[in-house]
Parts: sequence; structure tokens; C-alpha cells
Amino acid sequence: MRMKLLAAVLMASAMSGAAFAQDLRQSIRQDMPGLLEIYRDLHAHPELSLQETRSAARMADEARRLGFTVTTGVGGTGVVAVMENGPGPVLMLRADMDALPVEEQTGLPYSSQVRATSLAGVESGVMHACGHDTHMTAWMGTARRLVELRDRWSGTLVMIGQPGEELGLGAKAMLDDGLFTRFPKPSHVIAFHDSAMLLAGTIGYTPGPALANVDSVDIVVRGVGGHGASPHTTRDPIVLASRIVSSLQTLVSRELDPLDSAVVTVGSFHSGTKHNIISDEARLQLTVRSYTPEIRRQLLDGIARISRGEAIAAGIPEDRMPQISIEENYTPATVNTEALTRSTAALFTEHFGAERVREVRPIMAGEDFSQFHLADRNIESLIFWVGGVPQAQWDAAQRDGTVLPSLHSPFWAPEPDATISTAVEAMVVASLGVLGRR
Repeated sequence: MRMKLLAAVLMASAMSGAAFAQDLRQSIRQDMPGLLEIYRDLHAHPELSLQETRSAARMADEARRLGFTVTTGVGGTGVVAVMENGPGPVLMLRADMDALPVEEQTGLPYSSQVRATSLAGVESGVMHACGHDTHMTAWMGTARRLVELRDRWSGTLVMIGQPGEELGLGAKAMLDDGLFTRFPKPSHVIAFHDSAMLLAGTIGYTPGPALANVDSVDIVVRGVGGHGASPHTTRDPIVLASRIVSSLQTLVSRELDPLDSAVVTVGSFHSGTKHNIISDEARLQLTVRSYTPEIRRQLLDGIARISRGEAIAAGIPEDRMPQISIEENYTPATVNTEALTRSTAALFTEHFGAERVREVRPIMAGEDFSQFHLADRNIESLIFWVGGVPQAQWDAAQRDGTVLPSLHSPFWAPEPDATISTAVEAMVVASLGVLGRR
């Protein structure tokens, strides 16, 4: 008798879950025409980092309409929307707002024609080449659904529109402006990012380190200039810098444990002005990526050691040793906390089915979403992926190895319907996993 009762309870629970999933999906489907209109508008009007005034206003207006208490101008252009709905956890949902200095080449009818000047004074085309327009749109769709479902959850919902993610500055700017002191401090923080490596409408998650530490390193290599016909009277900084570039490759290949992951890339090498002049200076720009503080420190120390050692070998005087500067505001690795990641992944699998949810490997890109967990390590944190690759492109890549456009590509165009609808559904499911009435 007891087993029959348990089976009946489990069956009723499964039926209730299936009914909820169907109702949620239907509600999102009815909202999609309006959300796609918002998406196309945001895509056509991108804004560079820390200049997201129009995007922030659109998000703030939507949150106010839904009944949130809204504060704008947090950390520059950031938006904070708060809704209290009884006792319980404090959940923060984040969407980043900024676009990239990229000239769009997707050919979409709503392609960006915007040109703007960055804070660094560089004028360029502007494009949502990282998909933050899908993030903002899904943020609004999620807010709408959670307001509709207030009888299913209890606690405090804090929804933020974050500026400056592409510069790695926006999260910290909001924290420095009192995000965790002026507003309810979260017990959980959740975000998603569209993916150029997953089929549209699928979900990926990574327990533990998911995205990397990102350091920007500049090396000024100083030599002794002179005539190209008389190299013996000089100390050629191009030759020295070339030696440094080559030796830096051994940091990962010969100094790290093969099971540790890291990247040291020299992305820029500039020196000289004319064929027959040996310059007195060369400049290198590096991106350095890792997952742990220990490996990060080993790489940075190794860069300094190799640069100095090669300079000594080249006979550079002590007062002309290479100058190394490391960007102070580096992007720390994003770590998904185990408990929230596993519980949310289980909810996703139950709700969407195993064929649409899978664990994926960490990547070497960076994300300043990491700053929220680092501000208080007691905060449970999760960022997951929502696939955006259109079915036709995905099929072509599987069939013949067609190279897919990556995030930050001028050709990246996620399939908006499947990406946004899946993201809204997943964010609602994840939110109810934290705030749902028990």
C-alpha cells in the first residue's frame, strides 16, 4: 500500500512538472513576437562599453512597468531592479549590455549601422558580436515570467543590467558603487551567455572553473639603435623581442604540468620606422590566460624572468632592461560553485530533457561575472551557456567541417527565436530552483 502511494505521489509530481513546463513554454511562445521586436531594436542600436545609456533605459523602463523598484546609473550606466516577494533567498540575475567595436557583416535586415567612438578615442563600427542583445532581451522575458509566477516563489529578486563587460570593468564598477550594500545582497547569482559552439536551443554548463583569468601584459623591449648597415654598433630590439616571443612559448609547453591549462599569446609586435634603421625599441602586447591564482602567478613571473634573461644574454645594459607592465584590472577566472551548478543542471535535465542539456568543457575566454562571487565567496554562483548556432549552420559543420563564426566575429548571428526562448525558459527554471516555494 505504501509503495502504491509513493508511486502515485511521484506520478502526480511528474504530471505537475510536465504541465508546468508546457504552460511556461506556451507563455514564452506568446511573448516571443514582442521579445523579438525588442531584440531587433537592441541589435540595430548597439552601444560601446560604459556608454550603454539607451540599452539601460530600455531595460529600466521594462522593469518599472513590471513593478520592480528600479535604480539607474549604478557603476556608470548600470541598472538595478528589485522585487521583494516574501521571505527567502536573495537571487541576483545579471545581463550585460555592451557591444563591441566591430563592423557588422551578417547581412541581416536589422544589421547595425552604428558608428561610435570608444572611451579610448577610437572611432569604429559597433556590433553586438558577442550576443549581449540576446542577454538583455531574455532578461526582460525572464522578468515578465517571474512576475507572472509570483505565487510560485518567495524571496527577493534582484535583476541587474551590467555595463562594461567587454572591458572587464562593469561588474567591479557596480560593486564599487554599492551593489551589495545599497541593495539586497544576493545569496545566489545566475547569468547565461549565448554560445557560438552549441546548437540553438541547447544548454551547456561547466562545474568549477568555467572561464579564465585574463591578464593583459605590455613589454617594452629597449635596445640601442643605429644604421641597418652597421648592426655591430647596435643592440637590435627586434632580434631581442623575437627571442623573448620564442622563449615565452616554453612557459606552457615546458614549465607547466601538462594537465594544467594556460595560454600565453603575443598579439602585437611593433618596432621600427624604415628599412635601414635599427630601432631602439620594440613593443609587445600579450594576453595571458589561466584558471587558478597559482598558475597565473607562475606565468606572470615567468614572463618577467624570460624577458630579463634574454636581455642579459643580448648584452643589454642594466638601465635598459625590458619594462613590463601588467594591467591592474585583470579579469579573474569565473568559477561555478558546485552545489548551485549541480542542482540547476539537474533541473534543466528534468525540464528540457537530457538531449538538450550537457556538461561542456571550460574555455579560455574571460567574464567579469566572476567579480560577484569573489566579492563574497559565500555567494552561490552560476553562468551557463545557451546555444545560438542556427540549425542549417550546425548541420553543415557536422557534415563537412564548415567553420562556424565565433563570438566577436562580424559574422556571428545567433538564431534569435530559439536562443532567446530557451534562455528565458532556462532562467525561469533556474530562478525557481533557488526561490521556489518549498
